[in-house]
Amino acid sequence: MLRKYEALLLLSPELASDSRKEIVEGLVAIIDREGGNMNEIDDWGSRQLAYPVQNQTRGYYVRLVFNAPGPLVAELERNIRITEGIFKFVTVKLDEKEQAEEA
Repeated sequence: MLRKYEALLLLSPELASDSRKEIVEGLVAIIDREGGNMNEIDDWGSRQLAYPVQNQTRGYYVRLVFNAPGPLVAELERNIRITEGIFKFVTVKLDEKEQAEEA
């Protein structure tokens, strides 16, 4: 059963736009390969951080919304952890009530 998830990624602001695009495309490819499907890619751009993270005061935010089985999320997070340029992330399962309302 596919559930709806949201992943918020914080990328290094020093990455070139091509590198950021390549990272996101790689994650989308993992989602597709493992049986999930993308709903939305939301590029929030570069923003000031509330506090320094790994000596960075700015970060580039990207939000991914996707449907996936549970094991896919573990594989996606594993790949995020080993990807250079991503220094923070969070993945959450979206509320099932929202899913029913959207349907």
